[in-house]
Amino acid sequence: MGLIKEVVLLPFAPVRGSGWVIGQVLQEAERIYYDPATVRAELARLEEQLEAGEIDEEEFDRQEDELLERLETGLRRGGATGDGTAR
Repeated sequence: MGLIKEVVLLPFAPVRGSGWVIGQVLQEAERIYYDPATVRAELARLEEQLEAGEIDEEEFDRQEDELLERLETGLRRGGATGDGTAR
């Protein structure tokens, strides 16, 4: 039965392969997005923008809250080492 199933589904192989690739890209993007080292670097840049007068205190607080939520999520997930690399 397995061979027949594979032969019947053979025309859909490119779609299944594309789905796998998309899943892998999404996984890597999420790893980078929630990586503590990445978030800390963004927090440092945000502070520099505030000190340079490029953003006001209100915008700083809004963006800082978003980044701190990402950091907390990343630390809870434990999927990164905090130095920009995955475990």
